[in-house]
Amino acid sequence: MGFTVEDMLLVSRQRYQMKLIAGKEGWSNSISWLLMVEDLTIVQRFSGKELAVTTCLGFQEEEKLHLLMEELVRRQASGLIINTGCYIREVPAGIRKFADDNALPLLTVPWDIEIAEMIKDLSIRIFLQGSTDEQLSAAFIKAIESPEDYEAYVKTLLPHFDIEGSFQVILLHRNGLAEMDTVERKRIGYRLQLALTNLTHNGHFFYYDSSFVVIINALSPDTTAEILRQFRANIVRRIPDQSFVIGVGSALTGIRRLHLSYRRAKAAARMAEVFRTDGERNGFMLTQFDTMGIWRLLSMVSDRQLLAEFEEEYLKPLEDYDAAHDSEYVRTLEYYLKYNGSIRQVADAMFIHRNTISYRMNHIREILGSPLDTEEERLCCLTACLIRHMRQAAP
Repeated sequence: MGFTVEDMLLVSRQRYQMKLIAGKEGWSNSISWLLMVEDLTIVQRFSGKELAVTTCLGFQEEEKLHLLMEELVRRQASGLIINTGCYIREVPAGIRKFADDNALPLLTVPWDIEIAEMIKDLSIRIFLQGSTDEQLSAAFIKAIESPEDYEAYVKTLLPHFDIEGSFQVILLHRNGLAEMDTVERKRIGYRLQLALTNLTHNGHFFYYDSSFVVIINALSPDTTAEILRQFRANIVRRIPDQSFVIGVGSALTGIRRLHLSYRRAKAAARMAEVFRTDGERNGFMLTQFDTMGIWRLLSMVSDRQLLAEFEEEYLKPLEDYDAAHDSEYVRTLEYYLKYNGSIRQVADAMFIHRNTISYRMNHIREILGSPLDTEEERLCCLTACLIRHMRQAAP
């Protein structure tokens, strides 16, 4: 997903003694290029995402440096690197505050660093990472959409991934991603990507089909579990204003089966919406396909009409009755089946007197025309209730 300020710091902290001294909220800003700036002329040609580098030859006075910062913010630059030690020895507190207030990353490197060499090195890294990421994303999308066209994607992926190892897909989805402004969506994507602190060469991150996709390759179940644990903790901390459902697909062997893990991750994300409570609407809900029980079968049925017909066959009389009488017969039946016919447990769960539950169940049997006394009848009704939940949670 491109080269960010955080990526640059990882490379440059030791090599170029680079420090982020202000504007830390902009650490996820992506960088399109590095440009040397000693006056405002070139800044006026910035189109966004450029990172400015200056010795402050033309900005030795705080007022002039402040004007540069204002112009960088207006031009939506990624940040500013100041080469300290000659024309400016310390960055003024007012400049730091402005950077913090505007989430504009402000970085420093000491005077003895060869600036031209640093710009060349980082520019190459920006170009190579951006180009490679795009190629890998395109190859993974081909593997998902056309797994049988093996030669179309394997050559691109082979140098970077163990194509015979396990592949596991994690899907992050929220409503409105597809309609979101591209810049904002990318910004969210960068922040999510950087939350994957323990995933380096064994993973890839990209945006596809209205969701963010993470692909994990050739990692042990314990390592993957730890990555997921830290990932969820990081995104809750770093992106508290966002709400996502996270679906985790199965770890399947070989790149040819990547599309299956993707489908399962997508199903798990849909089910995360089903399992989500009202109190979790503004947070992150993670569901793993392999722990979904019978939901695994229902969520993978591609014939949606079949599911609708099954629900209607077993529940429509009760749904019609509830609609006409503002009752809760479908919900009562579901609890009855969930608690294996225990009137006491149903009454406790619904906070209703046992006699009321008994009356409802007798009436439900009459409406359905079934005594509900066989395993098959109960299984079919419970399955219909599960399908109903899936339908109600669907966007």
